[in-house]
Order: sequence, then structure tokens, then C-alpha cells
Amino acid sequence: MGGGVRGILVDSSVVLAADEDGEASLTAGATYLLSKLRHSNIPTGISYGPDLSALKVSFLERMAKLYSFDCFLLNPSSVADTTNEVAQAWAANGGSFLHVVSDDKKNLLLNLSNCDWVIIVLRSLGQGSADGVKGGVMGKRSGMLLIDKLEELPLAICNLNKKALGMKTVTVGYIMKPSREEDFAKRGAFPLYPTQNGLIFVPLTFELPLSSQLREVDVVMHKATDEILSIEQKSSSEFLNKIIYTRGMQELQRCIEEQPDCCVIDPLENIYPVLDRLRIQQILLSLESLSTDSLCKIRGPHFLKVDNFDEPNLVQRLLEAKLFPPSIVKPQVACGVADAHSMAIVFRVDDYMGLNVPLPAVVQEYVDHSSTLFKFYVLGDKVFYAVRRSTPNADILVKLSENNGLKPLLFDSLRSLPTVKESQHSGVGDSHTDNNQHLNLGLVTEAACYLRKMLDLTIFGFDVVIQEGSGDHVIVDVNYLPSFKEVPDDVAVPAFWEAIKRKHDSKNINAQE
Repeated sequence: MGGGVRGILVDSSVVLAADEDGEASLTAGATYLLSKLRHSNIPTGISYGPDLSALKVSFLERMAKLYSFDCFLLNPSSVADTTNEVAQAWAANGGSFLHVVSDDKKNLLLNLSNCDWVIIVLRSLGQGSADGVKGGVMGKRSGMLLIDKLEELPLAICNLNKKALGMKTVTVGYIMKPSREEDFAKRGAFPLYPTQNGLIFVPLTFELPLSSQLREVDVVMHKATDEILSIEQKSSSEFLNKIIYTRGMQELQRCIEEQPDCCVIDPLENIYPVLDRLRIQQILLSLESLSTDSLCKIRGPHFLKVDNFDEPNLVQRLLEAKLFPPSIVKPQVACGVADAHSMAIVFRVDDYMGLNVPLPAVVQEYVDHSSTLFKFYVLGDKVFYAVRRSTPNADILVKLSENNGLKPLLFDSLRSLPTVKESQHSGVGDSHTDNNQHLNLGLVTEAACYLRKMLDLTIFGFDVVIQEGSGDHVIVDVNYLPSFKEVPDDVAVPAFWEAIKRKHDSKNINAQE
């Protein structure tokens, strides 16, 4: 294969459903497959025969346009003409083309066997294992590769690339909710063709046995916080201690435990602190030791855990914790459940009674910060940031809330932060704007390295505000595997790849020692 798979042609027999009424639609696995190939970094097209109705040809052309694919007419009697047309259109050098076709296209398969393409055959439903190939496992027949489900194709392509390009490639199996995957993939972060540092990304799917998929990958990357069903806390425990994942995530966790040599970004136990706002606050307490050589200091906000807003000594506890109105109140559960982002800004101590924020909660110091928030992203040993508009200072919030009698300001932090105006601007690396001229980038970078070691996470983010007057840099939130979408792709994506590669190499070195 030389340079690996450099073009993929998917036959209409694989993606078109058999509708008796003549309507055109996609097969069950086609949407999954096309979405994975769309951002694979490998040219992809859809082929169809001359006998296909105009309605279905039009449908395929629409699908090709939707997924940014090409369309080719493929006549079984003149396969060579189409293969030459495809080769000229894609101009791939040093690689091989792949054709995916259903096994009910007998004539087409016979003619394809005479060309130098790699042929992957999707077996018809109900055919069984007459060829000695068990369901869900790729096999060979007459020099062709067999699959039973379209969900198998990305891993098949990955394995072909690894075989062609050598063992230096590292396969990264990833699993996350579709919307998050799309955010990463459309930026080119999940290519099926190797990156410049030798990574191949392949989606893991619950539609196939996870144990067999994990045997084919070198690294597992997940966004487990998207797969949380519930988080429980025993009355005797200060921290959250029981996380219930979806059935698929539980299966992944079990398979990972059975394959201890697999490199995971990151182990599930490592992300637990970012699920618990109280634990994170306590970790942030140790940051102040980093501020000895700086005019300002970096720290977490003052905080207090509350189990009951009606407790009689709450006012005294708030004073002892250096918490004065206004304060921001957040659920202790930081993510993964429906109400994790239901928060409130409280302006009067009496208004804690009956407050509509899930318990247990963390009351946190509200820091005046000129409506400017610095979002930091840590990708391995690289640190980036972006600047966002944020909530206004306390005096402005008070004025905004006087109309409703200074009642607590309730909001969902993912949807509607209380801001003066909606705007956003960003900076990367060492850029400077009017809003970040007081940012001590060296101090925050030092804190990022410290948190990376404390949390033992590969990719995470945190939010910093600069307190007016004191200049304190206050970390108000920490999160796992953020999208870092505000950092330009040409900067962020290579750093993302390098962070994964370093994690894999580091694990291998440690395993050999």
C-alpha cells in the first residue's frame, strides 16, 4: 500500500436503503460512516451505477454535497475509466484507494477484483459466516476485506494505514458525545490518516464489542463527564464518592481495567476532582505558595461548603470563611448532571434561606474583575488562553438587581451568564490587549504546571479573574477536556496531538523501567 489509504470510494449499495416505494434514504449505519469520513483527512466519494434512478442519484448528490464528498458514475463494464477519473480528481501520491461495496453487487465485485484498489466488502444481512468470518470481525475472501457493519470501516482503514506506514504510528481510540466529537473533528483534530507526529484517530463505538476495539488501539481518549447518569454522596462523606456512568461507559471502564497496558487520557479516577467543586477548592488552597516571588498572588476564591441553607449558624460560618455579600453559590457537583450549572448570586445573607440551588453547595467569594475572564487551556506542557467578557462588578450587579428587590440572581452558567453586554474577544500565548495588560502570564503558567502535576491530567482548562485593587489572580473554575475552540486551529490542534503523543510515550517509557 505504500503511503496508506489516500482515497475512499463508497458505493451506493452500501449507503442507500432498499425502499420498496422508490423513496431514497440512507442505511442505518451510513450516517455514522459518512460523518466519520467527513473530517478524516482522506478524500472521499460516493459511486453509483448507470441503472440507478434519477431520484436516487439526486439524493446521493445531495448527501455528497452535505458531507463535502465527490460523486462518481461507476459502470461495472468500464471500471478502469472510473478508477482513472478518481485518481486524477484526488491526485494522491504514494497511497492506495479503497472501495467499499456491498457483496450483492456481483458483477461490480468481479470487475473490481482486476483493479489495484483495496476492496472492502460489506456482507449482506443474514448471510451468516459462510466465509469463516464471525459477525463484527474483518476477514478476507479472494483478496478482499470483509466487514459485517459499516461501523467497522474506520478501524479497518486505521489498520490498513498502520500496516502500510509501519509500527511507529499510534492509534488513538476516542469516545464522546456526537456534538463534542463534531466540534473536534471539524477542526481536523481526529484524522484517520496519520498526523505529522504519527497519530491515527479512530472512533470507538458501542455498536461493536469494545474489548475487540481496544485491542486495536494504543490510546483511549474519552470525555467521561458526558456519560454521567448521576453522582451520589454518602452523608458521612465530605466529597462526592459514587459516580454512575451510562452502560456504555461502564463497559469501557471494565474493558480498560482488563487491559492495564492501554494508555488512557485520562484515567477516570484522575478526573474525579474536577467533578467536585469542593475538592477543587481545597486543591486550589495550595496555590498561594507559588506567589512568593510575585507582586500579586494566584489563589482560589474563599469558599464554604453548605449542606443546608437553613442551618442556624450559617451567618457565622460565612464570616469565618471571609465570605461577604454578594457571593456566588454553586452546586458541589461540577458537571455531568442536569443541574450542575444552576447557580445564584446572593446579595443578602437572609436570602440563603430556601435558596433554589442544589445541595450540597459551595458558597464562593464573588471577585470584582472588571467583567473580564481569562480562559486557560492546558494541552500537555503547552498553555494557551483566551479573553472573554464576564459578569460585572458587584456594584453594577446590585443596581441591576434593585429592580427585583435584590432577590438572588438565579442563572445557568452554560446558558445565560449575567453580563452587561454580550461580546467576546480572544488572545493566544503572549498577546496583549487593554483587558489583559495586568495579567501575569508567567504566574498563571506556573500555576497551570502545578495543577497539571497535582491533578495528573493531560488536557484541562481553568478560568482566571483578576481582582480589582489587590491584583490577585483567582482561579474560579477547573474543567476536563475543554474544546479550546477559542485558540486558533493551527496552534491548538498540533499541541493537542503532541500532548497525546507525549502521554503515550511517557507511559511506554515508565512501563519499560
